[in-house]
Amino acid sequence: MLKQEGYGQHISGQFNTELESLRNQLLAMGGQVEQQLTTALDALMKLDSGVAESIVRNDAEINQMEMTIDDECATIIARRQPTASDLRLVITIIKVNRDLERIGDEAAKVARQAVQLSEGGMSPSSFVEIRHIGALVGVLLRQSLDAFARLDVTKAIEVVRGDAEVDKEYGSAMRSLVTFMVEDPRNIGAILNEMWALRSLERIGDHACNIAEHVVYLVKGLDIRHGRLSELGEEALDI
Repeated sequence: MLKQEGYGQHISGQFNTELESLRNQLLAMGGQVEQQLTTALDALMKLDSGVAESIVRNDAEINQMEMTIDDECATIIARRQPTASDLRLVITIIKVNRDLERIGDEAAKVARQAVQLSEGGMSPSSFVEIRHIGALVGVLLRQSLDAFARLDVTKAIEVVRGDAEVDKEYGSAMRSLVTFMVEDPRNIGAILNEMWALRSLERIGDHACNIAEHVVYLVKGLDIRHGRLSELGEEALDI
């Protein structure tokens, strides 16, 4: 049960149960999305089209989880009319739910590129860039979910700052891949597939950053989106 920044027991035990159930469902969805990403990256590294196609099919399950959580949030808002920290929690769950569904979509896109590449053979880059950025993004996603589970603002801020590093590495990786294409135009098809996979990974980093920003809103009631973290400063967050 949430016990930080005013989260605690309510007069209605059923309301406590509903909120905890929502939170647990979201964390379960997060775990599944994280596994989708890990498996999609592994399928790409191994050019395993069979596993990649299963990832694409499994995206429908994540979509269903998103709709179920949305429906339950709408029911709680209508029935309980939550206020203050409870309302922030429900709003945060709705937002994180959306970001997790989109991460699932991007993982499926990575898997689709694995299918495409499996038909043409290994990229001349040997997926060095994807291995590196995939590892970075995987850590950000794990940390953002952990920050939500623990209501950890400090970890959430680390994720926000880590996303800037992913963006920097993404730019460098794209320049490297362009060089491969220039050196041998026969590689253009494979390199373009890898670029699309990298773009999906970069977007997953963005969504992990969004989740971290939602955690700050949930715990502190502060909106740090669109670069406002640097404007507010850590003293405003009391961390």
